[in-house]
Amino acid sequence: MDWQTTADAVPASIVTEARAASLAGRAPATGAWRDGDPVGDRRFVQLGEVPLESGRVLPDVRIAYEQWGTLSPARDNAILVLHALTGDSHVIGSAGPAHPSAGWWPGVVGPGLAIDTDRWFVVAPNVLGGCQGSTGPASLAPDRAEWGTRFPFLTIRDQVRAQIAFARELGIERFAAVVGGSMGAMHVLEWAVMAPDAVERIAVLAAPAATSADQIALNSVQIEAIRTDPAFRGGEFYDAPDGEGPTRGLALARRMAMLNYRTAAELNHRFERSWQSDIDPLAGEGRFAVESYLDFHGNKFTRRFDANSYIVLTQSMNSHDIGRGRGGTAAALAGVRAKSLVVGIDSDRYFPLAGQTEIASGLPRSIHGRAPVVVFSEYGHDAFLIEDHAIRRVLAELLAA
Repeated sequence: MDWQTTADAVPASIVTEARAASLAGRAPATGAWRDGDPVGDRRFVQLGEVPLESGRVLPDVRIAYEQWGTLSPARDNAILVLHALTGDSHVIGSAGPAHPSAGWWPGVVGPGLAIDTDRWFVVAPNVLGGCQGSTGPASLAPDRAEWGTRFPFLTIRDQVRAQIAFARELGIERFAAVVGGSMGAMHVLEWAVMAPDAVERIAVLAAPAATSADQIALNSVQIEAIRTDPAFRGGEFYDAPDGEGPTRGLALARRMAMLNYRTAAELNHRFERSWQSDIDPLAGEGRFAVESYLDFHGNKFTRRFDANSYIVLTQSMNSHDIGRGRGGTAAALAGVRAKSLVVGIDSDRYFPLAGQTEIASGLPRSIHGRAPVVVFSEYGHDAFLIEDHAIRRVLAELLAA
């Protein structure tokens, strides 16, 4: 899921030369954080083995995380924040050598904000299978080579099982709230079902109860874009020199995804038919500004993400079905005991509002009744990362409930 900040949402028709120059040089084969890289604000917890739904066991699991605020003596003020597909543990904070991008929710988490770090102890782990410090395909397997495509298939439930073990390692038995958007909201739902005694409140932002065929189809073409890049080499690309990794396929997958995350109305308003260069459009050269925008963000993405990890996490999202093995969606939701907030976005074309309506109608302790809170925005799926005022307001209501 896209995680551009409000600053990136300011209407602009072109990618400036300065921004393009920031990507000068050859991209590495993987944008994953690797052992030996600057640690920055990351902390680490070793979990040992994690059993998976497939019957396999993933050994030597490590979870990278960041934290803010102070845990109370009673350990009753902890909030777990779970990131979307292309996010990580860097919820707030600056970009730098250790963190390729600035924090993805600076308008929501921090002193005096809805998730007030002067009041709450906030913890954000990088998801299992991710590429910013937690065990994933770019990590070393027991044989000291990268896992690559040997990395096992993960479900959303596998990832939550690792998060539950992570919380126990931190000594947190119960969270005051578990909050997440998009893929992170899938994890939130599973927390409420898998560990009901460990969750007092949940916030489900812009996610469905189960990934639909349409959404799986959208995800599948992104995976194929990566796999058909000749430089992907069947997933064994980690020894490739800079500039020779599967960056074209990964960048194309990112550009496809961004079209799901934003809306036609926003792109048309923001770019119109503006031209990127002084070259005559009728000469068949140059490019439209919207093409340049997508290319820039696709190329930028390759410097902070791993192609194999993108596949693993996208497949995890495809596995999402809160009702699987539980008697169906309605039965699973009816058993949730946490106070709940469900937020949908009117213009979301990736996870449309119908999905959040189904969730809200089935949760017995929703603070807004049997309908989701609707955010009206031109930004589509990404609105939960951009419309700070609306998101702050509803999260504050949940945390006061």
